[in-house]
Amino acid sequence: MRHIILSDKPEVAASLLPLTFTRPISELLLGIMTLRQKWEMLLEGDYSYSTADYLREVYPNAKAGPDSLIIASHILPTPELADAVALLLPGEALTAGDGGEVIASCGENPWRLLPYPGKLTEITRAYHLFQYNAMAIADDFERLVERMEWRPVSKTCTVIGTSARILMAEGAKAEGVTFNTEGGPIYIGRGAEVMEGSCLRGPIAILDHSTVNMLTRIYGATTIGRHCKVGGEINNVVIHDYSNKAHDGFLGKAVIGSWCNLGAGCVASNLKNDYTEIKLWDYASGRFQRTGLQFCGLIMGDHSKAGINTMFNTATTVGVGVNIHGTGFPRNFVGSFSEGGATMGFSEVSLAKFLGIARRVMARREVELTPEMESLFTTLHSMTDVYR
Repeated sequence: MRHIILSDKPEVAASLLPLTFTRPISELLLGIMTLRQKWEMLLEGDYSYSTADYLREVYPNAKAGPDSLIIASHILPTPELADAVALLLPGEALTAGDGGEVIASCGENPWRLLPYPGKLTEITRAYHLFQYNAMAIADDFERLVERMEWRPVSKTCTVIGTSARILMAEGAKAEGVTFNTEGGPIYIGRGAEVMEGSCLRGPIAILDHSTVNMLTRIYGATTIGRHCKVGGEINNVVIHDYSNKAHDGFLGKAVIGSWCNLGAGCVASNLKNDYTEIKLWDYASGRFQRTGLQFCGLIMGDHSKAGINTMFNTATTVGVGVNIHGTGFPRNFVGSFSEGGATMGFSEVSLAKFLGIARRVMARREVELTPEMESLFTTLHSMTDVYR
């Protein structure tokens, strides 16, 4: 089986922080699958990563050989692109047009550059995940329909549009739910449950073993990762695995990492009152940068939490291991491993305290904080002064 390496460009990984503090780019969730899973579905091979040194204990990197395929991990795969990559011979590389960046190569030192004529979609900003999510859900849905057995929607549900655009995996449950597929398909993963009274307007993906609580309203294009619990009002959001927004409150145009929790009544704005262009914190430059967006909500790194009734201003960025509580709006950028709020300010969270909380949170889902993950967080904790 051919060896395939999904390679992170450091400058792109920096532009995707805080999400890439704790994962390679290819482990970002978009549509119904991660970027890695999309490549695996389209291009058969033995996959590994080329990523930041401190991530490699958790995400191992294998040495490239002369016939290894090395693919830029931030490129969204298509069948046409995967076919072009599969045809590469040792020493050849695909580039984004004449003289453009290398998309993929066969071996580490290509000498023959082949311009790729097709359209490319690149994930280079956190907000691209919610921007491109409708397209990604639709593409993933079409590929999964061909591989999965179709299961009928319960007669207790109301379907606006066609039930042929609702894909229920094995063990998925939905009773007394209103589905609207006129705007896009709806995917309900294995063991997932959508409780009665909920309204889902596609395109939507609810992944394996997640729960949509009663009377939840979800608009497209939204992805809820594995083992999540959601409620309230959600609009065009990507939530990674093991995170909760289980209660009332609004979340829109947002990206939430893994192991996060938004308390009851938590609300995050995604539009400024004066309708002006949004600026978002940029880790690479250490300042807020223009985005060209009018809508952008909360960007939150892994293992961060917000207490009940927390309010977030438009385009707030929260790092890894943050605990926000108290009244008022916290500032628009909260650095990693800190706790506090608008009125009391923020103080540093020690490594020991963070690891203790993480162990307890993960144990509730019967997941172990492994020594490799501890090592990752230990290194990351020592780096936080650079990113505050």
